[in-house]
Amino acid sequence: MDTSTLYSRILPSELDASPVAKRIGLIALATDHTSELDFARICDPEEVGVYVARITYDNPTTPESLKRTGPRITEAASLILPDEQIDVIAYGCTAATVVLGDKTVADCIQKAKPGSKCVTPTSAAFAAFEALGVKKVSVLTPYSPLVTEELTAYFTSNGLDVVNWNCFGLDDDRNMARVSHSSIIASSAETIDEDADALFISCTAVRAAVCVDEIERITGKPVVTSNQAVVWRSLRLAGITRKIPGYGRLFQI
Repeated sequence: MDTSTLYSRILPSELDASPVAKRIGLIALATDHTSELDFARICDPEEVGVYVARITYDNPTTPESLKRTGPRITEAASLILPDEQIDVIAYGCTAATVVLGDKTVADCIQKAKPGSKCVTPTSAAFAAFEALGVKKVSVLTPYSPLVTEELTAYFTSNGLDVVNWNCFGLDDDRNMARVSHSSIIASSAETIDEDADALFISCTAVRAAVCVDEIERITGKPVVTSNQAVVWRSLRLAGITRKIPGYGRLFQI
């Protein structure tokens, strides 16, 4: 082929302000099987982009291992679309947020992404309880009794009445992600107390978001899970307010 007559030139291009209208960052544990999938299930990629960074996590799940995630959050946030503004950044670990505190997690994120709104599973749960008019909760977790007691104490210190709690007694978040849907549904029905306004299912590893509709049908009460609440709160803070079917009463608000 004679290439002597070939030529090339730089063509003009028009640039959009952003490839997608809204952007959510997610900081997930390296061992997490579930959070990204729940965001992908619930979010519409035509209206919001979800961008993920992962941090090292050291099983077993203890207050000490959870606390070690704190210094890793800022670097992870800085790696999500560096030098660009993100509407919302969510941290995907409920138990670590309990140990560190919501303010500490938000401060770590905003060191890297000042101006981004911050969401944690607990802050999202508190917002969900307020939106649903919930004052008294039953709690189901996959954790050990020690870590579960840390969670319920944190809820109580934030003004909630924890009526009762049950747990699966696991200490590895990879196994928490393997708890079956049938176990989640059956244990939820067994856990929720008649005096509770709602059930909270903790842990971003647990595959509970897809079980919410069925649990609400069985119990007749609203259900809030870590990932369901994080996605809901992240979307609302990003300005996406449409109702989304399939994930409980919370997404009808």
